[in-house]
Amino acid sequence: MGNRLSKIYTRTGDDGTTGLGDGSRINKDSLRVDAMGDVDELNSVIGLMMTEKMPDTLVNLLTLIQHDLFNLGGEICIPGYVILQKDRVEELEKTIDTLNDDLAPLKEFILPGGTKAAAYCHLARTVCRRAERKLIQLRRTEKVTDISLQYLNRLSDLLFVMCRTINKVAGVSDVLWKNEHA
Repeated sequence: MGNRLSKIYTRTGDDGTTGLGDGSRINKDSLRVDAMGDVDELNSVIGLMMTEKMPDTLVNLLTLIQHDLFNLGGEICIPGYVILQKDRVEELEKTIDTLNDDLAPLKEFILPGGTKAAAYCHLARTVCRRAERKLIQLRRTEKVTDISLQYLNRLSDLLFVMCRTINKVAGVSDVLWKNEHA
């Protein structure tokens, strides 16, 4: 593969537009660019989360997820382009089931926290939900694949289960919400 980014700045965005993967230019504050940014931010938060101690199986899984998110960003960047496939959503579902089988049933809501890795995972979950909402907004006016939306929906569920798994493996309890007004 040749050099993809031999020059980092191009000055072509100085007018408030950016180039898409198909060569077209759009405003930097468009829904499409917002959606790309949210997916990119999610990928970055996952990268931050992976700097913390956690089981290798989760690190390996998160690495695959980062690649999926980069592919999803490519789909958003090139209108009509499809790269994520249904099997990726099915893999997330299998992983959710496997991880959840080892956790105690939830009887209370939990708050973000526990270990630092779990707290970062909660942050990733919330950014994932925002990325999903942005993609839903984009879908109202432009084509977005069903798989993209399904992937982000399952990923946020997986991240929630991963938060609990990270805390359990570390021997730290989840932070339970206490309704002081009940």
